[in-house]
Amino acid sequence: MLEHLELFFKSIFIDNMVFAVFLGMCSYLAVSKKVSTAVGLGAAVIFVLAVTVPLNWLLDQYLLQDGALAWLGPEYADYNLSFLSFIMFIATIATMVQLVEIVVEKFSPALYNSLGIFLPLIAVNCAILGGSLFMQAREIPSLGLALNYGISSGIGWFLAILAIAAIREKIRYSNVPPPLRGLGITFIITGLMGIGFQSFGGMLTGDNEPPEGTSNTTVEKTIEEKEINKEIEDEEKAVSYNEVLNK
Repeated sequence: MLEHLELFFKSIFIDNMVFAVFLGMCSYLAVSKKVSTAVGLGAAVIFVLAVTVPLNWLLDQYLLQDGALAWLGPEYADYNLSFLSFIMFIATIATMVQLVEIVVEKFSPALYNSLGIFLPLIAVNCAILGGSLFMQAREIPSLGLALNYGISSGIGWFLAILAIAAIREKIRYSNVPPPLRGLGITFIITGLMGIGFQSFGGMLTGDNEPPEGTSNTTVEKTIEEKEINKEIEDEEKAVSYNEVLNK
């Protein structure tokens, strides 16, 4: 349970798709002029990530990885289809985006018209593909964690575009200096918001706690030993550097 909570909050705030790795910036900047439009696109991104990341996890585990085809028989255990990862991931994403586009056009024509070209462009949104690639790179061990990562990454992107849309609606009536109007002030606000989101890193301090059965004295001694060893290494490097200079 703790692993799920840590991944959930870390994906939303610390490893936010927009503020940490700058993915999905084209839609983030273009569709964040109105809160209503930002909410619609953000909800679509959450849905697509929540579906595609677990599906791509299954593809990666049972089809693409080295030895993933062992379930078909021993003769397939040596096959490695990882070179098809990009093609398979993008095919899955494109399918889900087409489904979202059909549903939005059917039930909310106004939102469909306001999103315009950016709704089908979710298929090539780097944040969507990035979610599946980060899932693969981090070697997420279970389908439940993959689903958690997809939903939380989508929520993080949704919060980012919702926040900037709300701010841009307000600053429209503010006295912004002419050189900073438009994207200039948007980039500045995005940077400040990124700093704010990164400050949530202090919440996840569980790994810094000593394991059970380990006293504080033992931990302090270990830290002191590491510091002493580092000082010795630094002195040896300095001596070697001086010998090179003397030669």
